[in-house]
Amino acid sequence: MMKKLLIGLFALLPTFAMAAGPSVPLLESNHDLTDNASLQRGAKLFMNYCLGCHQMQYQRYERTFRDIGIPVDIGKETLIFDGSKVGGHILNAMDTDDAAKWFGAAPPDLTLVARVRGADWIYTYLKSFYVDESRPFGVNNSVFPLVGMPHVLQELQGVPTAEFEEVEENGVVVQKVKSISTDGSGELSSDEYDQAVRDLTNFMAYVGEPSRLQSEAMGIKVLGFLVIFFILAFLLKKEYWRDVH
Repeated sequence: MMKKLLIGLFALLPTFAMAAGPSVPLLESNHDLTDNASLQRGAKLFMNYCLGCHQMQYQRYERTFRDIGIPVDIGKETLIFDGSKVGGHILNAMDTDDAAKWFGAAPPDLTLVARVRGADWIYTYLKSFYVDESRPFGVNNSVFPLVGMPHVLQELQGVPTAEFEEVEENGVVVQKVKSISTDGSGELSSDEYDQAVRDLTNFMAYVGEPSRLQSEAMGIKVLGFLVIFFILAFLLKKEYWRDVH
């Protein structure tokens, strides 16, 4: 399992190294892995808007449902759309070669994207799409310039338009995105869309490290044990050395 995870991680590195683009201040996602309601909403968004292109091939449906508090029968009925077994991995039916033809490169697996890029990067990326008619899908992204995917959440956000400013870098004047605004045609208000992006980011952060909460809880117990052990060892040392002058 660890070998597969490492292979997936290194497969993602070239894709997201290219995605770094120019320096863009990242927004804080403020994700919370203990918020099961947010994780459940994020899972719903991912299954409905992202899974058509992006897989999570190292994550299983059943593990996901159990961790974020979704009854298995409800998860199977509402979040598995292709008849996959509940114990199977989160995969889609897109052929890799066809995807490369359509998008220029096959959409990367997103199991470990939060580990590679960080939750703040995902959150900022999802809020940084703007209309650019020169691009094949009619949109660009200030975090990932020349992005090769459509803005799949546009029906929720509305049509995003960028305002540019001229900035001098290394003696060259370039245009950078100053701000992005929407036309209000989305299904969600600005605050609701922001929460939806946080929920999706939260879910992807969970998938990147599903055992994080358990690891942190175990770490606290281990530290507590070490403190108690140190106290006992110190008292024992004093007892042994009581009569030594």
